[in-house]
Amino acid sequence: MALYNDVVMDHFLNPKNVGELENPDGSGIYGSPVCGDMMQIQIMVEDDKITDARFKTFGCGSAIASSSMATSMIIGKTIEEALQITNKQIIDELGGLPPVKVHCSVLADRAIKNAIYDYAMKNGKTYAALEGYDPEADDDEDEHGVEE
Repeated sequence: MALYNDVVMDHFLNPKNVGELENPDGSGIYGSPVCGDMMQIQIMVEDDKITDARFKTFGCGSAIASSSMATSMIIGKTIEEALQITNKQIIDELGGLPPVKVHCSVLADRAIKNAIYDYAMKNGKTYAALEGYDPEADDDEDEHGVEE
């Protein structure tokens, strides 16, 4: 258990925002070929601000903690602000993850972007941070943080 700090353990044992939203404005799923974890993030949006977010994650404690923290971080943010959140910021908010678990934060980062992409497509909206973004693209393994 020494691998995980108190913040990670709290978000794993007492995850925030777990579950599904009824009629979400955007829904994003992302899975990791590195570990097999799968994450879904759903968002509700009002006046370009994320008013609620929920997640469902199939994966390890780090994936659950990353999902919990990521949804907590985007609630109350504008779409543009949420699109700027990086996996490193999620790790920093968690107080760190073991290097072998950094890819879990990438899952959360991508699931957020996929949910916002879904919202944008449904509503005919464009965001600079999504220009050229492909939710179906498979990233290189290095982006999953294995080497970080």
